[in-house]
Order: sequence, then structure tokens, then C-alpha cells
Amino acid sequence: MELRELAVDAFARNRKAALLAAGGVAVLGFVGLGYKYLQKPEKVVRVGVVSKLLIHPLKSGKAVSVTLAECQKKGLKLGNLQDRHWLVITEDGHMVTGRQQPAMVLVSLTCEGDQLCLNGPNMEELRFLFQLSDNAVIDCRVFGEDIQGRDCGDEPSRWLTRYLGEEKTFRLVHYEPQMKGRRPEESNPLTLKMEDVAYSDAAPVMLLSESSVTALNNKLADDVTVERFRPSIVISDCEAFDEDSWEELQIGSVRLQRVMSCGRCIFTTVDPETGVITRKEPLETLKSYRQCEPSDKHIYKSAPLFGQLYNVKKTGFLQVGDVVYKISR
Repeated sequence: MELRELAVDAFARNRKAALLAAGGVAVLGFVGLGYKYLQKPEKVVRVGVVSKLLIHPLKSGKAVSVTLAECQKKGLKLGNLQDRHWLVITEDGHMVTGRQQPAMVLVSLTCEGDQLCLNGPNMEELRFLFQLSDNAVIDCRVFGEDIQGRDCGDEPSRWLTRYLGEEKTFRLVHYEPQMKGRRPEESNPLTLKMEDVAYSDAAPVMLLSESSVTALNNKLADDVTVERFRPSIVISDCEAFDEDSWEELQIGSVRLQRVMSCGRCIFTTVDPETGVITRKEPLETLKSYRQCEPSDKHIYKSAPLFGQLYNVKKTGFLQVGDVVYKISR
């Protein structure tokens, strides 16, 4: 009887050990499968070529076309010029854009050495120092959200006030790296996908294809240029609206992650060559065929979609002629 009990006890212990061992093997198997899934190789597909790189140093100002640019977390940069890092504001800190002042699209902000240069029609060029560390930091409002800017001084203020020709006073501010970025549209359902930006509308990079602009022009009486839509990166060698399906991109050493489509507004009706606003085209035509899906109305409302907005997942350098690859897994 004693031997029998010992035998049963030994069997029970061995059975428990076997079950534990089997369970361990199963867990390791699941972990292995999970690791294998996470390490699933990327699929890389060529989808186009970079045909233009455009930096807009002044929000709503003239674009600077470059052949090479550094793509940082807050947008394209070349030397001291960084995309949408200068902003025109009213004295109480509210932003001023081409929506209210269409003539702003004719103002160029460029850099030579340690000086910035402001130019505009019928205005003398103004040069002022890039480094303004003694100037006041101003609290600003961009689309209802708080952000800061370093005041660029009285001379740029007088220049802009004279150029825009209104009784109110305008000032120019500059976003600096140590300043807290802005999380665009806190009420937007896509906010969690967004990263902090400087003075950009919603994301640091906007991408648009030449063929999409061509497709739009086929519906318009008068052609518009890609510059009207103020992209950072322009793509050629693809079909119209192919960019709508590009979730993740590799361009040169840069990796981009799509945030959302670019909803278009009245600013698209400002001609970048004349500074004249029509308030009609191409916006009305875009509204006729580029509306979002009904399930996305809470995001885009009635704004037509044209171009795609991206976060910078991996910084690096871009140049005209770079092949654009779509990444999938």
C-alpha cells in the first residue's frame, strides 16, 4: 500500500512537471510568433520622385525653392531658414495670415549670413539681425492655441505695418528651438497622432503630387500652380491622388508618417503670383469632387481634401531627385 501511494505521488508530480513544461513551450511559441510578427520585414515600393522642395519661412509668405533641405521634427530647414518659423501677429498676439491679408503671399523672408531680409512689392528691402536674444518673448495665438515667439523688433514691425497698409500695428515673431511647441487643434479626434509644431497649421510636412494638380487643372478654366497649395514636398512620376494611400514613406534618409489629409480653405483662392483673393476657385471645384468619407465629417467637415500631412518619424536630408518609397508590412 505504501509503495502504491509513492508510485501515485511520483506520477502526479511528473504529470505536473510535464504540464508546466508543455505550458512553457506554448508560451515560448506564442512569444516567438509575436516576435516574428513584430519583426515582419518591410515591403518597400517605389511610388514617385521628389520634384520640388519648398520652404515657407514666413507663415503665409512666399516660398523659397531649394534643391536640398534638412527635414527636422518641425519641418524643412536650410541654413537659418526653417519652414513656418516666422509669424506676423497683431499687437494682442493673434496670428495674421493670407486669409485676412492676401498680399502676404508676396512677402519674401530670406537669409544672408547673420541677417534676415524682408522684401515685398513697392517696398525697400529691410535687413535685420537673425539673433535677437535680447528682444521680448511674446505670447501668441495660432488657431486658438497658445504658442510663443521672439519679437523681431520695431523695424520689421514698421515695415509690415506700412506694407499691409492698415491703421493697426503688426509685429513679426520668430519661433526658437527652446520654446514649447503647439499641439494643433486639441479638439481634433486625430490629436493623438499629431506632434508639436511651430506655426504650421497641423503638421510639419505637407506633401502633394504634380499629377493631382494637373487633374484639378483639367476641371478649371484657369490653371493653378502647385505653389498655390503651399506644400513642403512635391512629388512627380505618380498618378493623381496616389498620395492619398501613402501611410509611411522613406525619402532619402527621412521617414515620414501620415497624420491626415489636408483640408482646404479660402486661402487656396489667393493667387501666389498676384496676391489677389477671389474666394471662389479652385476651392469650389475641389469641393465638388474631393470631399471626405461621411464617417470623417467630424474631422474635415466641409473642407475638400488635397494633399497629405505628415509627421517626421526619422529626421535627415532630402533633395530634389530623391526616389520616394512607400513602406508597408
